[in-house]
Amino acid sequence: MAKAAGNRDSPILRPPRQRPTLLHYVFDLWVQQWRSRHANGDVVVVRFADDFLMGFEHQADAEQFLGALRERFAKFSLELHADKTRLLEFGRHAATNRAGRGLGKPETFDFLGFTHVCAKTRKGRFMLRRRTMRKRMRTKLSEVKAELRRRRHRPIPEQGQWLGSVVRGHCAYYAVPGNVKAVAAFRTQALRHWHRSLRRRSQRTRTDWARMNRLAARWIPAARVMHPWPDARFDVRTRGKSPVR
Repeated sequence: MAKAAGNRDSPILRPPRQRPTLLHYVFDLWVQQWRSRHANGDVVVVRFADDFLMGFEHQADAEQFLGALRERFAKFSLELHADKTRLLEFGRHAATNRAGRGLGKPETFDFLGFTHVCAKTRKGRFMLRRRTMRKRMRTKLSEVKAELRRRRHRPIPEQGQWLGSVVRGHCAYYAVPGNVKAVAAFRTQALRHWHRSLRRRSQRTRTDWARMNRLAARWIPAARVMHPWPDARFDVRTRGKSPVR
């Protein structure tokens, strides 16, 4: 699989599922050389394990790089995933440029569990919005539902501790600025699954939502932003001296 996302108006590419050690030689070292020798504008590279995103200031650089990357991979009998490799216009000027050409909104892309969207602040400024991928969220909630069913007859404090750890872990990863509604929706749906599970374990004891709210207050953390904006984190790490800015 190959992924690439853009800085500014960058087109997006999407690397194959190969060992990271191989990609370090085939991709990481090579792409640094290509960027310094051939790129006319800024190029940003983000790779995590087998997935990577690349951002290009100029479309011509992106198209040239994609061709060179295919040739590079072919030398090692590798190829990019046809369904997951693409170029797309993305960034602060993408919406305006596309509107001028009579096109619709900029495309979105998925990376590391988030759907990335070109959005605007209330003041009309560009912002990169990250939302929990719907497919990932549905899959995780299905797993939670099945596990609660399996734990149905365990003591309630034990169930609460387990579900609390699940929601806490979800928040630790997905509670980024602009995504709190999705995190809150995950928490609410997880509570609904727990509520149904508790109601089914006994026909004589009714578990109403007043009781569920008390259980949630004790065991389930509230949804809140747990990460800074990317720019704030970037400034801390680079102190404003990054060559790609």
